[in-house]
Order: sequence, then structure tokens, then C-alpha cells
Amino acid sequence: MPYVLIRHKVRNFAKWKPVYDAHGTTRKAGGSRGARLFRNVDRPKETVILIKWSRIDTARKFARSKELRAAMKRAGVTDKPDVYFLEEVAQAPA
Repeated sequence: MPYVLIRHKVRNFAKWKPVYDAHGTTRKAGGSRGARLFRNVDRPKETVILIKWSRIDTARKFARSKELRAAMKRAGVTDKPDVYFLEEVAQAPA
């Protein structure tokens, strides 16, 4: 199963989150199979999103989309996101 990991900073998490949530329909239509959201404990304006995808090619297409860039701008993303395309290779025990 492919994943996309995105790290970026936002002006205000409380204002960013509703825009992220509203964009969920677009993510799902593009092949997203769910996500986990994280905030940096020491820098709460830094967010990390781990999104599961059905296929890596649709994940790449989504990451390059104008719609995603527009949503990030509306949400108050303040830096260029770091984007990683990942493939799960194993699950480790706790």
C-alpha cells in the first residue's frame, strides 16, 4: 500500500484544519484511503500528514494538482511542503 507523507507549516492550525477537512472529498475521489494528522509538540504550527493511497500514480497526480495548491493557500500553509512518496515494506511489533 503506498503512502504520501507531507510536512508543512501553517499560520494557524485551527483555521487550517477546516480547509483540510473540506478537501477530503477531493482526496477520496483521487484515491485516498484515509489519513493520519500530526502536529509537532514543540512547534505546533508544523503539521505532518500521512495519507494512504490506492495507487502511487494517483497519489503523485494528486500531489501535483492545482486543486491541492489552491487548498494549501486557502488554509494558510506558509512554506513549501516536504512531500515523500512511501511504500510500506513491513510492520514491526511494538
